[in-house]
Amino acid sequence: MNAILKMSPNPWVVVAVCCLSLFMVSMDVTVVNVALPTIGRALHTGVSGLQWMIDAYTLALASFLILAGSAADRFGRRRVFQIGLALFTAGSLLCSLAPSVEWLIVFRLVQGLGGAMLNPVALSIITNTVTEPKARARAIGVWGAVVGLSMALGPIVGGTLTQAVGWRSIFWINAPVGILAIILSAVFITESKGDHARRLDPAGQSLVIVTLASLLYGLIEAPARGWTSPLTVSLFLLAAAAVVGLIVYESKRTEPLIDVRFFKSLPFVFAAIAAVVAFMSFSSFLFLNSLYLQSVLGLSPFVSGLMLLPAAVAIAVCSPVSGYIVSKLGTKIPLAAAGSAITLSALFLLMRTSSDPYWLMALAFVLFGAGIGLVNAPITNSAVSGMPRARAGAAAAITSTSRQIGTSLGVALSGTIIASVASSQRTVQLLEGSPILWWVVGAGGVALVALGLMVQSVWAKKSAERVAHLLD
Repeated sequence: MNAILKMSPNPWVVVAVCCLSLFMVSMDVTVVNVALPTIGRALHTGVSGLQWMIDAYTLALASFLILAGSAADRFGRRRVFQIGLALFTAGSLLCSLAPSVEWLIVFRLVQGLGGAMLNPVALSIITNTVTEPKARARAIGVWGAVVGLSMALGPIVGGTLTQAVGWRSIFWINAPVGILAIILSAVFITESKGDHARRLDPAGQSLVIVTLASLLYGLIEAPARGWTSPLTVSLFLLAAAAVVGLIVYESKRTEPLIDVRFFKSLPFVFAAIAAVVAFMSFSSFLFLNSLYLQSVLGLSPFVSGLMLLPAAVAIAVCSPVSGYIVSKLGTKIPLAAAGSAITLSALFLLMRTSSDPYWLMALAFVLFGAGIGLVNAPITNSAVSGMPRARAGAAAAITSTSRQIGTSLGVALSGTIIASVASSQRTVQLLEGSPILWWVVGAGGVALVALGLMVQSVWAKKSAERVAHLLD
């Protein structure tokens, strides 16, 4: 056994172990969405409870992604990676045992905290293990393909397990995968740390959590408590004050959690905005269609999973295509194409009725999936455009956080719009709330087109050059 632990790891085995964690975390998104109506009925909760069940996970993920990267550089990448695997696995098992929606929300927070320690740390392990440039590019390509594969399998796996075994089984499947990944990481991944580990920033981290938690709480609870109620107004004011405090505090730190100088680079700003908009649209799409297919059309979880499959397949196909286009032509074309596809899909979904043939809905799903598949590569490329190599990882981490913020806001916005405009019957809520939401998603697509047209402009490139000089 000692001989095994001391052997030099094959880089591609390390890549496979890291991708195993990515597969587990990524599939959890689409698996859970398909089971939403069943969970709502089983735990006797409405739309707001389902919103919190999704957003508790993404809130923890968004809040701790950057901290996890810093902790891995300081305390060891393998150590933090294994802690993340243990937390995610334990959180999954606890979710399967949750006696109420309140406990399920708490356990989803545990899952999210573990997830925050997996993806950025695993990618850091890969980039430090696979050092040859062409091999590293292939490894990152495999990483991206795993995201598409896991999202494509998610609806089928989630629908099948929910219908055949029950909703709790969608959390069981993480346990064997997580345990296997913990064992393999102990055998094949060598410990490594950053050359210069940044100091931890508890005050900055606290301000990030306050900002996101108060904003989401206000959005989700406002329809029930009133938009002008003292609690709602106080929450939004608290979120605004936390943002101001974060900017002021971080700008004075030598090693901040979030380097506010990044936001002087317009390509970086455009990338962060695009990440929020795109993933707000994506989470709205998943949340609303999962409820629509089962609560309005009366489909089973398994059939609903099949119906969502065209979107997931389009994501898997278009993600590597987008990376190729970015490498050859830059970020403008894929970002503008992504926005156009999302807007066109939103228009189809805006006009759909429950009597439409499925091929029309499938076309809308393919367009939406293509848009999401095309958007990732230009976002990442724009975020690190012109950044010094030593700061590219930190810039990419903030963009990853922006994706999770967008996901959280999309779920919060979806339920809020439905609850604000509709009656108490769930099917009527979905039918009456959907048009407004698809207008919002379509506007997000238009915004992505505009960002795509601006991101490679002369004045944007000059701002990136100024920031690069400032950071150097």
